[in-house]
Amino acid sequence: MNKELLEAMEVLEKEKNIAKDTLIEAIENSLLTACKNHFGKADNVKVTVNPNTCDFAVYAEKTVVENVEDDILEISLADAKMLSPKYEVGDTVQIPLDSKKFGRIATQNAKNVILQKIREEERKVLYNEYYTKEKDVMTGIVQRYLGRNVSINLGRVDAILNESEQVKGETFRPTERIKVYVIEVKDTPKGPRVSVSRTHPDLVKRLFESEVAEVRDGTVEIKAIAREAGSRTKIAVKSNDSNVDPVGACVGLNGARVNSIVSELRGEKIDIINWDDNPAYLIENALSPAKVICVVADEEAREAQVIVPDYQLSLAIGKEGQNARLAARLTGFKIDIKSETQAREMGLFEQMGLQYGDTPAASFEEETYEEPENYQEYQEDYQEDVNEQE
Repeated sequence: MNKELLEAMEVLEKEKNIAKDTLIEAIENSLLTACKNHFGKADNVKVTVNPNTCDFAVYAEKTVVENVEDDILEISLADAKMLSPKYEVGDTVQIPLDSKKFGRIATQNAKNVILQKIREEERKVLYNEYYTKEKDVMTGIVQRYLGRNVSINLGRVDAILNESEQVKGETFRPTERIKVYVIEVKDTPKGPRVSVSRTHPDLVKRLFESEVAEVRDGTVEIKAIAREAGSRTKIAVKSNDSNVDPVGACVGLNGARVNSIVSELRGEKIDIINWDDNPAYLIENALSPAKVICVVADEEAREAQVIVPDYQLSLAIGKEGQNARLAARLTGFKIDIKSETQAREMGLFEQMGLQYGDTPAASFEEETYEEPENYQEYQEDYQEDVNEQE
């Protein structure tokens, strides 16, 4: 038994996750390469390796002939009879080859074939391992800055966090642990190249899946996400169980769940709203925490006219237009927001078939849903932002 070779193969299989069969194949190919370098031909050379003992044998298959013209491929009848009297002209004889007699160059080439195969398999194993992590969140350790890019260690490979995928103003310290979204995994000659992001909207989605059991098991579904990384995110959620409140499930007791995600995103505010198949209701919810008087949505043109109380106009628009911008991205509608005064002056109430002061039509009336107390406090951050701007 070749104990050293067997132990080496077991170590490679354990540490590099390279199958023993692949290593045996590499050894066979390396011995064939050595034979070709030593004899000039290897077409008639066969190699067998016992997978249990790692004992290997190298032999050449030669044809029995009367007169030998090529001693690499042929053997005389007289020599064949010396090996066994049963051989006749036309038979095939297996002649054992001593691999120890191979020259230095042939041996070196065989070694290079094995090493090359091991590198290829290691790269393939790594690629397959990290390819399954594509479009998912991984925890990495910050290594160092490469110019304005950041090298993130994800275990067995290093990923690159490009400047364009970094949150503006966010800085990292070496050895710091952060969560990143795996955008793409490419197979390259130097190994898998992993691109990650801290700005991708799906980072928030995956964080909710890991933090909220109801999202993970499909009870609560995240229907849409709009994000301005580092500042604010809006997500629309829908419950597939009438007994489960989707917003409350995502917020958690005393805001524990959402605050955990906010902490990971370093203070980025998150607005969680109820999804509604009625675009008018959805737009009303998306403009939260601002109160809405009336919404008229044109599904074909993907445009909506929204009227809000005068004192809610700045809140509905948001700081630098952020609230309205995120609501538009979330719903997919172009949203035009007007105050009551503006709507009255422009005659919008009449165009909508309402009189000023009327209760909005049933399709636009306010929902009876009551938000958790802590969530309302959380949403009031918007008003603080507006006050700071003013």
